[in-house]
Amino acid sequence: MLGLPLALVLGFAPSAGGVEAVAYERVLNGTFDNGLKSPWWSSGNAPSKVVEGRLCADIPAGTTNPWDSVIAQNDIPLEAGQPYTLRFSASASRAVTVRAELALSDAPYTTSVNKPVALTAEPKTFEVTGAAKTTGIHHRVALQAGGTGAAYTLCVDDVSLTGGVVPPGGNRDFGPPVRVNQHGYPVAGIKRATISDPSKTPVDWQLRDADGETVASGRTTVHGADAMSGDHVHIADFSSVRKIGSGYTLAVGDEMSLPFDIAKDPYDQLRRDSLAYFFHNRSGIEIGAEYVGEAHARPAGHLGVAPNTGDTSAPCLPGTCDYSLDVRGGWYDAGDHGKYVVNGALAAWQLTDLYERSLHKLDIEGLRDGLLSIPEQDNRIPDVLDEARWEMEFLLRMQVPEGKPLAGMAHHKIHDAAWTAHPMLPHKDPQPRYLHPPSTAATLNLAASAAQCARVWRPLDRAFADRCRSAAETAWQAALAHPDRYAPDGGVGGGPYDDTKVSDEFSWAAAELFATTGKRTYLGHVDTELTTGGFSWKETGALADLVIVRHPLRFPLDRVLAARSRVIEVADRHVRDMKAQGYPNPSLPSDGRYAWGSSSSTANSAMVIAMAYDLTHRDTYRAAALESMDYLLGRNALSQSYISGYGERASHNQHHRHWAHQVDPKLPSPPAGSLAGGPNSGLEDPVAQQNLPGCAPATCYIDDLGSWSTNEVAINWNSALAWISAFADDETG
Repeated sequence: MLGLPLALVLGFAPSAGGVEAVAYERVLNGTFDNGLKSPWWSSGNAPSKVVEGRLCADIPAGTTNPWDSVIAQNDIPLEAGQPYTLRFSASASRAVTVRAELALSDAPYTTSVNKPVALTAEPKTFEVTGAAKTTGIHHRVALQAGGTGAAYTLCVDDVSLTGGVVPPGGNRDFGPPVRVNQHGYPVAGIKRATISDPSKTPVDWQLRDADGETVASGRTTVHGADAMSGDHVHIADFSSVRKIGSGYTLAVGDEMSLPFDIAKDPYDQLRRDSLAYFFHNRSGIEIGAEYVGEAHARPAGHLGVAPNTGDTSAPCLPGTCDYSLDVRGGWYDAGDHGKYVVNGALAAWQLTDLYERSLHKLDIEGLRDGLLSIPEQDNRIPDVLDEARWEMEFLLRMQVPEGKPLAGMAHHKIHDAAWTAHPMLPHKDPQPRYLHPPSTAATLNLAASAAQCARVWRPLDRAFADRCRSAAETAWQAALAHPDRYAPDGGVGGGPYDDTKVSDEFSWAAAELFATTGKRTYLGHVDTELTTGGFSWKETGALADLVIVRHPLRFPLDRVLAARSRVIEVADRHVRDMKAQGYPNPSLPSDGRYAWGSSSSTANSAMVIAMAYDLTHRDTYRAAALESMDYLLGRNALSQSYISGYGERASHNQHHRHWAHQVDPKLPSPPAGSLAGGPNSGLEDPVAQQNLPGCAPATCYIDDLGSWSTNEVAINWNSALAWISAFADDETG
């Protein structure tokens, strides 16, 4: 809705040379026509909502400064020295003067524009123009509405900010066109690079050592168009080079790759770091400097020590139950402080399956006590199981107690009542936390992971194994009794993890329960299959086949042969998809759009290929699984390593509440070994929407703390990385 055609011009800065800047729009959702206010926000003392197509906030009395109450939008990209024009329609329930502001969102909060605007009850259109003082993607547009005396209601509409010479999404840095595994290649194995080059004929390449001497040369193979990136690419193969060294580079004409190593065991440290991720994200325990170093050390979070309400006696969401549970421990799920059964169970399952693979393949590293720097080291239990147990203990605590309504089911999640500030260390979290109602999906996730726990822990800790088995069988019966308790969509303070199809969870849980107990009653419920769609927290049916091939002696032969055939068939498809692309990603979305957490799809697809290798010992599968690591470590359309600490252009601003060095220099960057979500065609967050419009699917990623839809971390993503990194280390070390 447009206000009355009255414009107040409150300042102007011409562009260089007197040429007016192109009117690139910088504000998202400035009209509120869809009824939503996101990504707009208001101060905690000024609650806001969209009313009849306008964003309205209730400004309280008693504020002192204009900035004590604001309506604002963050993550606006600006260029220093360029003029910008802010237009908006606004009114107030009483005559007041507010201030229109354009400034940095974070310290030092440099202000480019701050002009007074006189409002009345009649909506009017205003125009404020000024030059940006800083360049960056984290400015904010705001109306500072505090310090005006009595309370009133402020409404705004048709907000527009135009200017700048770089179009949204323009001038992106894709890194060198010669794209390599920036961490390193194994001595014995495939060593390839992908080159973005328009030539339709092969071009020359030279491999140079750290001194710049050419140690190998050759001609590229022309691959051609790569649909997911839009690049025309070549492949350079230097697999014949087997000399250990660091600082290698690959030159193609005047273009040079980033440096990389050729090493005997390039994935030895990565298997440790990717598992150490879980200790860093433990809830309810001090993360000591003796384990993680001073930068990443922190007090225990959510143990009921002020300002925490804590998880030691967490009540149910008001109106859903009349009890509290001790649900301390577990892992923080992702960039927030929520803990979710469906994500946690999958991650714990994947780490425990990694242990089972190590047991079957006699991978000594995977069975070692002392592999990780954690408090449980030297307890005669493999460290990977110690870490999985930390989550499993939490999952068991989420089960509804005997004698309560829905006894035996699992509460879906626990998290804060509202989203916490960013950044926020766990022990400083002031929000009340609530258990959310039980769900069938969470209950079956508990059944599956607890059944696996019972089997694995029986020779190590019989009492714990018995607890897990009892919880698993109780959860199964509860799910049968309540097969349609679904978690609701939406909500605040945490992710919904909603799921209204649970046939896949029933099948997965039944497979694990049969593998552990041998009771044929479970076998009849195993009715899902592995497909190229793979698996995730929401789609777990494929895991039934992975359980079967992991334990072929526990299942009927016909089931084993069928599952084995499907694993090989899906692995073959992943290998074909990888070869069809210019960059070695075994995950090729059928709809041509990368999904949230696409890097985990890459790792999970590589896991399926690796399992096909374990079944057949065909080197094609081993080579493909290992080459998938190249994609994650920089051989992709962005020359971007999605694994922190690994590669010259490694992700280091991942979305996380306490790895937030980007916005608070006193806080650390992510530790080495954390996997960023990766390209996401959906662009659900404002930073991605502002900076990646029109991106080719494989380039829809930005290494920025605010881009939670492309750059978040998650436990079930790092469990996938840990699994495939351990395989890579086992097969190359």
